[in-house]
Order: sequence, then C-alpha cells, then structure tokens
Amino acid sequence: MRIGELSARSGVSPRSLRYYEERGLLTSRRTSGGHREYGEDAVERVDRVQCLLGAGLNTETIRELLPCVYARERGEPAPDLLDWLCAERDRVSGAIRGLERTREALDEVIENARNSPTEGRVNADRAVGAGGGGALAGPVTLTGK
Repeated sequence: MRIGELSARSGVSPRSLRYYEERGLLTSRRTSGGHREYGEDAVERVDRVQCLLGAGLNTETIRELLPCVYARERGEPAPDLLDWLCAERDRVSGAIRGLERTREALDEVIENARNSPTEGRVNADRAVGAGGGGALAGPVTLTGK
C-alpha cells in the first residue's frame, strides 16, 4: 500500500509516517518511480508506535524496544525485554511524581493568590514606585482570572 492509504487506514499523517521511517520505526520498499510501498503489517506497526508514543516513550526508545516486542510475539527469546520495560516504567513513574509535585506547587500558589486580600489588584502607589518612574516597587499579585 502507498503512504496515502497507510495514512488513511492508520489515521496518522503522511508526514508522521515519513518521520517514523526516518527514525527506524517503520520500513517501506520503493517502487521504480520512487514511491513508498508498505506491507499489510504496517498498519499494526503504526498503531503500536502510536500507542508507545502515547505512553510517553520517545522514538529512540521505541526503536530499541520494537525488535524485542516482535521477537517475543514470534516466540523467540527476548530476555532483556522485561528488565528494559521495568526500567522504562520506573522512568515514567519518576516523571509522574515530578509532575505531581509541580501540580502541588501550582495548587499552593493558586490557593495563596485566591486568599490574598488584594487579589488581582496592584496598589497604585506601588506601581508608581519611589522615584515616580513607573517601576514596580513591591510584589504584584497574579490571578488566573
């Protein structure tokens, strides 16, 4: 199938498919006219790549992982697959913990801003400053409003 058909069947843009091929995630044959031709298994492979990207893996990691996944499915040994997957899961879990800490810090800033008596206002005398030059002379309360 040509790239347009693979795009239509997989729901992935031709540009992304070319990128996947460039990164070693997808292969094609070239016709005598230079057009890409993909096998029937390409739809499933693109779906798998999309799933792994959605899980937060980058293309280099996916490129390393795919041969292990396919070897395992064919019943061939892939002894390092489990260790690799556990390490990747630990990396993703660490990233999630970092995002949760960031969310908690944002929640605290938001709560402090909401409880501020001058929420959303800048005091005029602070905005003018001591020298009258218009520089801010004190903290400014920001809100999400």
